[in-house]
Order: sequence, then structure tokens, then C-alpha cells
Amino acid sequence: MLARADTKHKILDAAERLFAERGFAETSLRAITSKADVNLASVNYHYGSKKELIRAVVARYLDIFIPKLIESLETLHQQHERPTLQQVFFGLVDPLLALDEHRHNGTSTFLQLLSRGFIENQGHLRWFITSHYGHGLDAFTKSVAIAEPTISKEEMFWRLHFTLGTVVFTMASSEALISIAENDFDEKIRIEDVILRVIPFVAAGVGRKAPTSTEGL
Repeated sequence: MLARADTKHKILDAAERLFAERGFAETSLRAITSKADVNLASVNYHYGSKKELIRAVVARYLDIFIPKLIESLETLHQQHERPTLQQVFFGLVDPLLALDEHRHNGTSTFLQLLSRGFIENQGHLRWFITSHYGHGLDAFTKSVAIAEPTISKEEMFWRLHFTLGTVVFTMASSEALISIAENDFDEKIRIEDVILRVIPFVAAGVGRKAPTSTEGL
């Protein structure tokens, strides 16, 4: 049983690294078995398919992130009847950083995996996330709606979609940003600093008054 568990974790670890680095579509099962030093039969036995393996890799992050996000939002609403958008978005910080305690560079890896799913349009992954973790996503969306009740559901969809794109792109390139900050501005920052910089930006974007069709032309 221990050997099987070790094999399962070796496959997950190898898949996680390759998926984050190369993307889901560009990572073959052969590459995963080679990196994990296991045979294809082991992958099929433990996961059945590449899609199931992708979901398992993402799930071990979401299993930690979503409960902590819900707890963070519940605490926020206990403290504030109507929190601000910045307070709601800052509620993401501790749950995200907790992933570093779970795995080395866990925060960055998790957001890289999300970016891969976002860019590569992995429909099955979106279905998996909404089906199994939709309660956490709903809790966040409701918190945003409480903070900004004047935003329509349709407009909220677009703004949160743009927010996800901004966060995903930023975090997917976080290593490069950290390097640029050090080399060009002599500023040593960590992944936490990147998150703290992007949150006020996206919160301001979500809360911005919707322009009319002629504004800005």
C-alpha cells in the first residue's frame, strides 16, 4: 500500500511540474511517466486518463484554498456588514499564501496551473472546478456583490472575468516580474508582494463606474 501511495504522489508531483511549465496540452503522458520514473500502466491504474490526472493535480490545491477562502470571507463579514471591494479581494491573500505551506512555491504553481487552464480553454477543468468547488466561487462572488450591489450580474461576470485574466497573467509571469523588480529597480520582492500589488488594481477595476457607450471616444 505504501509503495502504491508513493507511486501515486510521484506521478502527481511530476505532472504538476510539467503542467505548470509546459501546459496541459503540450505535456504528454509519456513525459510524465518519464519524469516520475513509472510506467504508463501506473498512471492508468491510479488516474485512468490524462483529464483525471489534470483534475487531481488542481484538486490538491483547491482542497486547501477553497475552505480557507470561505473561512476568510466569513470572518470578513462578521467584522463588516458591508466590506469594501479591497477588503473582499484582500480576503484572497491568506488562502493563496497558505498554499506555500502546503507545497514549495505552491502559490505560484497553483496560479500557473489556473493560467494554463484559462489560456488553453480546458473545458473539462472548468466543469470540474465549478462542479466540485462552486460553493467557494459563489461565496466570493456574493461577497463582491455585497460590496458593490449596484453592479449587474452580467457586468459582474465581465469584470470578474477580466480580473481573473489579470491575476492569472500576472502570477504566471511572477518570476519574471520579481527579477525585473530586482534588476531594474533594486527592489527585492516576494510572491506575496506581487499579490499585494495586484489586488488594489483589480479591486479598483471591478468597482469602477461603468462607462456609457460614448465615454472615452
